[in-house]
Amino acid sequence: MSLTNLAGKRGLVVGIANEMSIAAGCAEAFRAAGAELAVTYLNEKAEPFVRPVADKLGATLFVPLDVRIPGQMEAVFERIEREWGKLDFVLHSIAFAPREDLHTSVVNCSAEGFAMAMDVSCHSFIRMAKLAVPLMKDGGSLMTVSFYGADRVVENYNMMGPVKAALESSVRYLAADLAESRIRAYAISAGPVKTRAASGIDRFDALLDKVRERTPAHRLVGIEEIGQIAAFLASDAGVPMTGSVIYADGGFHTVA
Repeated sequence: MSLTNLAGKRGLVVGIANEMSIAAGCAEAFRAAGAELAVTYLNEKAEPFVRPVADKLGATLFVPLDVRIPGQMEAVFERIEREWGKLDFVLHSIAFAPREDLHTSVVNCSAEGFAMAMDVSCHSFIRMAKLAVPLMKDGGSLMTVSFYGADRVVENYNMMGPVKAALESSVRYLAADLAESRIRAYAISAGPVKTRAASGIDRFDALLDKVRERTPAHRLVGIEEIGQIAAFLASDAGVPMTGSVIYADGGFHTVA
């Protein structure tokens, strides 16, 4: 049962890899609240894993999007403009770093790897914001997904820490830039979830155990719970919180 009303709103969800993705949990919450969705998939290899999720959601649009391919993001927004004519919210839930750079210390990561991680994980959110603005005629919500490693050093998170810190800073600046257009921006700092993307982090299972132990209720958050936060932020009720990093981690970030 959704506590948020998104009836009549249309949103773009970027970052579903399979039914266990944080983006999938968010998309389910959006749909349960009444929103109409456009869903992207990375490429042909990923499509069979994403299509069942999109079908379950009744996604009106199902389109490929690899932010590294020139013109593909523009094509997504052009189709949304052509078929919908408007957009109310965007969820950006993608991140990438070359394995060899992710699995080494920050001081040893390559310039090329760092640049790629920044482009895919951070700058793509800014690009999406720019393309979404003309479609958000009545205002809107821009959401991205971050992690506690942006605030504190998390073992084995390595270069993604600085990248997520840049993403969270981008949220604040976007919120200021777009305030007059009544467009909000948020980062959801989610607790660790065992997703396909997270599997790239070295010793991720050990990280899950540590977080579970330190979290006040000794339990990890689920994608459904994170989704409820995203649905709230997509609604008009989230307006006063623009520019914020909202923690959806069961209180982990509050424990020393």
